[in-house]
Amino acid sequence: MCMKKQPKLSSLIDKACFDYNLIEKGDRILIGASGGKDSTALIEYFAERSCRPDCGFKYKALFIKSDFAPDFPEGIMAKFREWNVPFESINVNVLERVKPGQKMSCWWCSTQRRSKLLSYALDNGYNKIALGHHMDDILETLLMNMLNKGELAAMPPRLKYDKFPVSVVRPLCYVSEERLIEHAKEEGYAGFTCTCNYQDNSDRKEARHKLEELTEGSQAKKERLFASMRNIQPLYLP
Repeated sequence: MCMKKQPKLSSLIDKACFDYNLIEKGDRILIGASGGKDSTALIEYFAERSCRPDCGFKYKALFIKSDFAPDFPEGIMAKFREWNVPFESINVNVLERVKPGQKMSCWWCSTQRRSKLLSYALDNGYNKIALGHHMDDILETLLMNMLNKGELAAMPPRLKYDKFPVSVVRPLCYVSEERLIEHAKEEGYAGFTCTCNYQDNSDRKEARHKLEELTEGSQAKKERLFASMRNIQPLYLP
């Protein structure tokens, strides 16, 4: 029996971009670069796509460095140079923004870096921000919101800010984390994972474990779970 061949990573991202209209002619897209496998694969895609005859957009990768995070990994930086990626690194002082009585956390750090990404986009004329959230991230968020908040919500592939002329796009929404790990190995780059003293992502780790249990690790079941968010049957809901 022949095994079904996996689609190319770029084909999966192309499909997501087409289905959700994530890249349009005239776009100026700012990509959040973390140095990890997810954002690196996303930036690799943009570098490849920018060479196509029908490109029609401009992009830039931006690394938001917190006051306690390591520098951007040189190995990934070398890949960016090889791919001719427009890149910039800026600093944000996360610790000094912590309010009295507030506990420093992953959520707070992420929020401050996201705010800096948004302000940079607004100040420099970017109309879209591309983030490296993949299918597993989106499904984990769905479970976290259902179980912890009692709401049916996740991270949409395209989200327009109400107060700002900027949209957030997630071109990796059809890509599993397993596929990204395989791709990073195939292409010979390894990112890094944040290991700071403030790391506390137990809720997401628990959601990841629940997702694997729920889907039995099956990519097909994850894809159906993702598809269910676009196939709502109001008649059979409270």
